[in-house]
Amino acid sequence: MSIDSLHPGTAPASVVPRAAAAAAEFTTVEASDLTIVAGAARIIVRFAADDSAAALQIGAHVVADLRIVAELRASLVTERVKGTWVPVR
Repeated sequence: MSIDSLHPGTAPASVVPRAAAAAAEFTTVEASDLTIVAGAARIIVRFAADDSAAALQIGAHVVADLRIVAELRASLVTERVKGTWVPVR
């Protein structure tokens, strides 16, 4: 998820743990991280899912939860296929 801006009163350090906690409500979170890409904050939450439908539902839940505290520029659920990250369909 690319973050455009945080809503007033949102502590920057709280956003990644919040995203991971939202995913953890439904599945095992393997990792979470914050990177800067082209000057924009990007949050990555890697989690386990039984299938594409479950992954998309979990991703939608995380996005909905983060929209409470931030304006999102973009979001994408991906999966690893033969060493490459590709969008989940």
